[in-house]
Amino acid sequence: MPDNTRKYRNDEITVVWQPDMCIHSRICWTGLISVFNPKKRPWIDMGAEATGKIMEQVQKCPSGALSFYRNDTMPESRSLPDQTSPALVNIEVQTNGPLIITTGCQITHSNGSTETREGKTALCRCGASGNKPFCDGSHKTQGFKG
Repeated sequence: MPDNTRKYRNDEITVVWQPDMCIHSRICWTGLISVFNPKKRPWIDMGAEATGKIMEQVQKCPSGALSFYRNDTMPESRSLPDQTSPALVNIEVQTNGPLIITTGCQITHSNGSTETREGKTALCRCGASGNKPFCDGSHKTQGFKG
């Protein structure tokens, strides 16, 4: 599958958007429409607000589709805890929505491939996602309750 990741940069930070992880909660643009405007192209305007406000809003993304890193720090230098020692994983069950893993994790897919995720990851609970095991927001149209 092609990598659809997009990066948007100002002088201080780079916002990373991974559309395949997005559950379309709309929290980004309802909270900061001047920066995150789905009707504009590009849809993220890094010059529209102060960096601190952008960082605050990105941290509210429930799926982890939006993240950021400081430009003076290479994103590759961020790493997960040593996988040889068990780490506590935090999972939040969203009412009528996905499971949100709020810590780094490693996911083993049904075909045996693995991937490491940092930050938030939304996993499908309703079974309707077209991007399993990840949530794509299908629970909203399916009327999932749980």
